[in-house]
Amino acid sequence: MISVQDIRSLTEFQRHTKAHLKRLKATRRPTVLTVNGKAELIVQDAAAFEEMLDAIRGIQRGLEAMKEGTGKPFRVALDNIRAKQRIPRRPR
Repeated sequence: MISVQDIRSLTEFQRHTKAHLKRLKATRRPTVLTVNGKAELIVQDAAAFEEMLDAIRGIQRGLEAMKEGTGKPFRVALDNIRAKQRIPRRPR
C-alpha cells in the first residue's frame, strides 16, 4: 500500500534527486511521482524491484504448478515448512 509520505511531485523529485534516492534505498518503498496532482510514475530502488519481481515469478511458478497438478496444497506446504524450520503448530 502506498503511504501519503510516499507521494511526491515530479518537480520536487527533480530538485532533490539525491535526497530522494537516499530515502528510496533506505526505506525500499516505491514513491509515486505526480504531475499536476495526478500519479504519473512510480520510482523504486532497483534491489527492491528485483525482490518484487522474484516474488511475482515465484507466485507464477506456483500457479502453473497447481494448473499442471504438480503443486502442493497450501496446508501441506506450510506443514513441510514448519517441520523443516521446527516451528510448532498453533492450536486451532
